[in-house]
Amino acid sequence: MNDRRYIGADGKPLPGVAPAPGQRAGVDERQVRALLAEVDEFGYVIIPELLPREAMTEIKAATQPLLLHDGRNEFEGHKTRRIYSVIEKTLACNPLLEHPLVLALLDRILRPNYLLSQLQVIDIQPGEVAQPLHHDDGFYPLPRPRPPVSAATIWAIDDFNEENGATLVLPKSHEWGNENPTEADRERLVPAVMPAGSVVFFVGTLWHGAGANQSSRPRMAATAQYCEPWARQQENYSLAISRERARLCSETVQGMLGYSMLFPFIGFVDGRDPRRLLAN
Repeated sequence: MNDRRYIGADGKPLPGVAPAPGQRAGVDERQVRALLAEVDEFGYVIIPELLPREAMTEIKAATQPLLLHDGRNEFEGHKTRRIYSVIEKTLACNPLLEHPLVLALLDRILRPNYLLSQLQVIDIQPGEVAQPLHHDDGFYPLPRPRPPVSAATIWAIDDFNEENGATLVLPKSHEWGNENPTEADRERLVPAVMPAGSVVFFVGTLWHGAGANQSSRPRMAATAQYCEPWARQQENYSLAISRERARLCSETVQGMLGYSMLFPFIGFVDGRDPRRLLAN
C-alpha cells in the first residue's frame, strides 16, 4: 500500500482528492500502521469496542422497525432480514460510515474519493444457516491474485459470538488466486467474536461469510462496503438516495454517494464536480 500515490511533487495532496493518509483528525498514526499490518498479513482485523454500546443501542432502535422481510435466496438468507438504501430511510448508521479510524484505513487502501458501494443493516434470525463463503469484490471481472477493489466493515450492533452467527473469515485468503475454498479450508474459518460496538475491517479479496445463528435471539450488524472511485457501486445511489436526503449527510458521506470525482474526468456532471448539485 503506497501512502504517496496521490501526493504531488510538492508533498501536498493533488487538487480535488481526499485527505492524504495520516491526516485524519484525532487518529493515532501508530494505531493505523498496526491495524494495516494485520490487514496486510491476514486480510482482516477486529477493532474491539470502537464505539460505545449505547451508540449501537440507538442504531438498533432506529433500524429495527425497518427490518420487515426475510431474504429471498440462500445468499441473503431465508431467515435473515436486511435494509437496503439505508440512508434514504434513516441516517442512524452514518457515523459508522465515516468513523475517522475506518477512514484512515481506507485512505491507505483505496484511491482518494473512494465510494460507498453498499450499506446494509442485517439481522440474522435464530435458525439461519451459514452464508455461502464469498469475497466482496468477486463480481469485478479481474483475475486474482490482485490488490482489492474494495474494503468493508461489519459493525457488531449486538454481541457477536460463535453461537449467534458471528462473521466467519478465512485468514490470508485475500492473497489467493482464483481458487475457491475447499472443505479443508472451512476448518480454518475464524469467527469474528466481538462485543457490540466493535468492527471487523477487511479487504474485498478476503473470503468470508455470516455464520449460522444457533442461538435463540437475532444477531444484528451493520455493514458498509467501499470501492475504488473508478469502480461501479453495488447499490445505485444515484437512484436509491434522493438529492434531498443526500443534502442531510456530511460532505464526506456525500462524496461517498457519488457527489465527488476521480480527477480529472471520472464522475463529472456537465463537465463539472457534481457536488455543486447539492447547493441547488
